[in-house]
Order: sequence, then C-alpha cells, then structure tokens
Amino acid sequence: MESFNRKDLTERDICSKFITPALLQAGWDPKLQIREEVKVTDGRVLVRGNSVSRAKPRRADYILYYKPNIPLAVIEAKDNNHSVGAGMQQALEYAKMLDVPFAYSSNGDAVLEHDITGNSERMERELTFDGFPSPTDLWNRYRVFKGIDEKKEKVITQDYYIDDIRKTPRYYQLNAINRTIEAIAGGQDRLLLVMATGTGKTYTAFQIIWRLWKGGTKKRILFLADRNILVDQTKSNDFKPFKSAMTKIENRHVDKSYEIYLSLYQAVTGNEEERNIYKQFSPDFFDLVVVDECHRGSAADDAAWRAILDYFVNATHIGLTATPKETKYISNIHYFGEPVYVYSLKQGIEDGFLAPYRVYRIDLDKDLQGWRPEKGQTDKYGEVIEDRIYNQKDFDRSLVLEQRTERVARKVTDFLKNTGRFDKTIVFCENIDHAERMRQYLVNENSDLVKENSRYIVRITGDSPEGKAELDNFIMPDSRYPVIATTSKLMGTGVDAQTCKLIVIDKRIESMSEFKQIIGRGTRINEDYNKYFFTIMDFRKVSELFSDPAFDGEPLDGGEYDPTPHHKGKHEREHDGSIRYVVQDVPVTIVAERVQYYGADGKLITESLEDYTKKNVTKQYATLNAFLNSWTKAEQKTVILEELEEQGVLFDALEEQVGKEYDPFDLICKVVFGEPPMSRKERAAKVRRANYFTKYGEQVRNVLDALLTKYSDGGIADIESMEVLRVAPLNAFGTPVEIVNTIFGGSENYLSAIRRLEQCIYTAEC
Repeated sequence: MESFNRKDLTERDICSKFITPALLQAGWDPKLQIREEVKVTDGRVLVRGNSVSRAKPRRADYILYYKPNIPLAVIEAKDNNHSVGAGMQQALEYAKMLDVPFAYSSNGDAVLEHDITGNSERMERELTFDGFPSPTDLWNRYRVFKGIDEKKEKVITQDYYIDDIRKTPRYYQLNAINRTIEAIAGGQDRLLLVMATGTGKTYTAFQIIWRLWKGGTKKRILFLADRNILVDQTKSNDFKPFKSAMTKIENRHVDKSYEIYLSLYQAVTGNEEERNIYKQFSPDFFDLVVVDECHRGSAADDAAWRAILDYFVNATHIGLTATPKETKYISNIHYFGEPVYVYSLKQGIEDGFLAPYRVYRIDLDKDLQGWRPEKGQTDKYGEVIEDRIYNQKDFDRSLVLEQRTERVARKVTDFLKNTGRFDKTIVFCENIDHAERMRQYLVNENSDLVKENSRYIVRITGDSPEGKAELDNFIMPDSRYPVIATTSKLMGTGVDAQTCKLIVIDKRIESMSEFKQIIGRGTRINEDYNKYFFTIMDFRKVSELFSDPAFDGEPLDGGEYDPTPHHKGKHEREHDGSIRYVVQDVPVTIVAERVQYYGADGKLITESLEDYTKKNVTKQYATLNAFLNSWTKAEQKTVILEELEEQGVLFDALEEQVGKEYDPFDLICKVVFGEPPMSRKERAAKVRRANYFTKYGEQVRNVLDALLTKYSDGGIADIESMEVLRVAPLNAFGTPVEIVNTIFGGSENYLSAIRRLEQCIYTAEC
C-alpha cells in the first residue's frame, strides 16, 4: 500500500519512485547506462540590443545507453496529473535528435513504449514497470534493426576517447561518429560528413579515427588538410591523445614507422612526378584517408587531393566539410556519396552551440551607380584610365578608388566605437594589395590606439611573414592584440577565431562555399569572453546574393571565385600581376544603410519587420486582449519576452525602427496591434503621479523608486532580475539579502511589491 497520493508527486518524484527503480530492476547500470536530466542543447542565444540571454536548454529526463557511446532510448516523465503518454511527443523529438529508435513516456502509473525497429508486435504498447526491457533486450532489437552482425558489433561497440576532464561528444557529434562507424562497419568506403563551421568537425574526426584505430579496424591513417595552421592545430589540440603514434609529414620527408600521419596536401604532392612523395608509401599503406575541408578541391578530377585519393584507392575515404561543393565540374557528393550526417549552421544556432548574427548592409554610391572617368583622365601615377564604366566588380581589382577604401575604414571604425573598440574584427578584402591599403586607412582612423600598440591593426596575408606570425595571437582569446586583421583569403577558412565579433566583407564573393566559410569565422561562442553573437558588415551585397533558404542545410550549387581581373590594359605595375588604376580624388558616399536579421527559422528576413513581427506574435496572441491578459497575469514579464524571442520576435530591431525609449510591451502593442505606445519615462512618471509609493515605509519607497528609475533607463528585465540589487544605486541600501529580508521582510513581500509595481507600470491600477 502506497503511503502517498500519486497526484501530489512532482515529476522528479515520479522518476525517483517509479522509473529509476524499474530501470535498476531491469538490469540497467546506474553509472554507465543511465543518465538523468541530460542537457541536450545549450539553449539558443537571444540578443536584445547589446544584452544577451539564452532560451532554456533542452533536457531529456533520461537517456539510456548500451555503452557510453551508444545511446538507445529516451524517457520523458510527467507528473500523475498527466496521462501515461503525455510525454511521448517530447520523447520522440529527443529520440529523433539523438538518433535512437526507442522512446518512452511515463506518469507513474505505467510506461508507454514507442519502438520504430519493427521488432515488437506494435509500434506503441503500454508496459508495467516490472516489464521494462533490459539493456540486452533493447540492444538485440537495435542490432536486428541496424543489421549488426558479430563482426560489425566489434567495430561499433569500440569506446570513444575520454580525457581527464571528461569531455564527451555533443549529441550531434555522437550521431556523426556513430553513423560513420556503422557505415564503415557495413563496408562503405566513401563517406561525407557535413558539419557547420564551429561545430567540432576535427574533434568528431578524431573520435572516429580513435575508435577505428583502437579497435584495430584501421591501423594506418592519413589526415589531410590544405592549410598548415589547420594541420598544426589538429596535431596539438584534438589529435594530441595519439601521442607518439602520430607524426606530421613535413620537409618532404617520409618516415614509415608511424600509424597516424597528418599532412598538408601540398607537402606530399607537386607538379613534377618525383615530388609526389606520397608515392613513397605503397598504395595499400593506409587503411583510412580523412580529407578536412574537402570542398576546397579534392572532389575535382584533376585536383591534387584527388590524385592522393586515387593512389590510395583501397583505403576508406572520409570527407569533412561545412560547405559541400556542387558545380557542373566538381562534386563532393558524386565522389563521396550523399552525406552520412548533416549538422547545419541553422541547427547549431537553434541549439545554442553557435552564435547568431545580424547583417549590417552598407551601400556606397559608386558601387550602385558605377563611375566613368573623364576623357583622357589619368590616375595618381599618370596612367590614362581606359574610358568605360567601372562598377563594383572592378573596384580594388581593375580600379582603386582610394576614397572608397577610406569610407569603408571610417565606417568600420565608427561601428567599433559604438560597440567596443577591442572587439576582434576581420576585414576581408579583394586581394593582398587591397588588404594593405585597408590596413593603412584603418591605422589613420584609429591612430590613438595604434599609437598605444602598433599591433592594434595588422595585415594577415600569405605574403607577409610578420602578419602570419600574428595569426595565433589574433585567434587566442586571451591575447589583446591584434584587434583588427585585414586579409584576403588566408583567414577565410580553418581559423578558429572564437572571439571574433565583427566580420567585414569588402570583396566580391561568387561562391556559396566561400561565403559560408567566411561567416564561419564568427560562429563560435565563447562565454568567458562575452562572445555570444556577431555582426557581418557587408559592403558588397554578398549576404543578399547568398541567402540560403535552408540556411546551410542540403549541399548547394556555387560558382567558383574568379581572381582574374575584369579589365586588361597597359597599367601592370602591381606586384601580384593584376591590373589596377589608382584614383585619389573621386568622392564616395554612403547612400543606404540597413540591418538585416535572420529569423528563428534561420532564413534571412525579406519581408518588412512589421509584417514579420505581426506574424510571429499573432501565432500565440491572436488579439490585443489575449496579449494583455497574458501580460497582466504573468508573474515575470521577461518569460513572455523570452518566449516571443524564441518564436523569432526581434526586439532590438524593433527598437531601432520604433524607438529605443519604448518597452518591449509597447513595441508589441504598437507594431502588432496598432496601439499608441508610451515611453518608459512616461510610464515611470505615471507611476509617480499616482502616489503609488505612499502605501510603503520610507526605506521600501526609496528602493522601489530606485527600481522604477532602473526600469525607466533600461526596461522591465532590469527590475525583474535580482542582480539589479547588486549595482548602484540599489547596492547603497545593502546586500541583496539585506534588502529583501531586512527592508521588505522576506522574499515573498519583495516579489509581491515588484508585481504590484509592474501592475502600476502597465495598467491604470496603482
């Protein structure tokens, strides 16, 4: 006989009293096979102006594992006021994310099982707690479902590497690892993994290699990349556990005594046959070849990487990319096959693992209208400029308008003065010459900070040893300098710039792959350094050209960037061989500026902000009354704001359009329902006129008056956070504990006073 009423039990009580005992009775190991309250995602980053918060992370009540690297099932619990299957929809959602075939829901009365393997009589059936399946039962069903025989099982059940700090793969990394291992165990020898920049492709590759290597499935492995920095980062970071079994091929020297080889592909290939040192290995030397950033050429039939792959034809080949290349002549999918797993930028932002961003579009008059020289006009070096119309595709290639470069540098500087002059910034330029000129103009615009440290602005390009030497300092989060880096292509891929907050695009990009790689320099989140989101400042309409409806979903077509100048003439003095006229005295002005945002679905918003906001708000609140009722009843208004942000409402954009003096409540009322707004200062003045504070003693009045001032300056979020009690002028009244307990007589009284204050702010009742 139970000594409690099930209806009184919380969700966690249901777990501890019914679900966990049932799992233990069924033979599940509590240390190795059962994980409770598992955080699956970090929670999407929500940006309001320059303030940042996170949506709630997604947590599974239980995940059951056969081994730590093999999840099998998800269980969602509900309290006993819900039905047995009330948690099934949520469980199925998690099961899909985690790539597992079994989902369970329970309310403490019984367990509902959902099994997609086809090994049960029915897809869904209700079980008693003493009938919960054992690990062996689920594993056997899983094996049949996946077609895993004894030979495959040995490969698939090999553990991944666990380091001293217990770093474990995120859910999507584990999916990618397991999908790849299962495909290899099944005999597939060409595999493609598509994972957005910043989601840990190299770490995922390491875990794949580790499991195959440790299990003896693949004994000698070659890892190829196309940038030296990528090889060095891989060797010293993710691949470090391979220790003495690993070597980097360099100086065109081959030592065949190692098992794990890392190489720049240029280090093992050459134009002449005798320089193809990979042929010093026998064709069967490697069991596995992994190609990082495989969109950069390995898929072309005549590319150097393809020559290596063709030589080691009997090895398993894995391609890693964030942007698979699909053109008429080059196809990763044709070579590697359809991706075994895709984790998109859109999904990474939604899960909160990647930083969201906004696009700041700036249009310059000469870019839109073009420029034509007067007859016989010469450039600054005395060369006669060919008489034709020059437009954006010519600038900084055929023609240099120096005042255009100056205008871009000034705009970048003005932006940083408003956001943070030590925010790490990458400026992508047309070529090395353009990157150098941009550096000069940025130096002039920021001479005060350059005077303090000449490394405030540097050019990091392939021809500059001094600049390349600063690359590690730029990407190091704890390194203050350099702050601004101008570049052309060197930093466009593989540079792990965790704290980069501004990406400036002042180059033509005609490849979706290149555009997404450039965006990838800013997608990493680093909470320790307050990096949660970033801005793309676009001077070349690039973001508009490459708005991807699926937002980095399925592989897309993309043309190749053509570095050839569009104009050829006699003026060929530039060291890189390109032809440019340089003009000093042509004024360039900004004719249009706008901020573009990406919505919750990852798509670039093309409709008006007003229509977009209405559409998202009315999904939840069809009428003004519905919104007002919900707002009035909510004990915390910020909860409603967070829900609306999760649905895609962009409060920072609304502030820019309607006015920063308005509260989010008034922004919604005006934009969605057509109600006249009141500014925060007007609302605060209304409260003071109503003599609201007279019902309280002097100390409470003073605290509430200070909180009202905080609301007037910053908004509702400021007075609903207990953190406000730690800052001036509130901290003058004592510590938060002293204010709540001594002045208000306890947290209940304090919260009640806050709720009444909010009621007075938003209604006529004071």
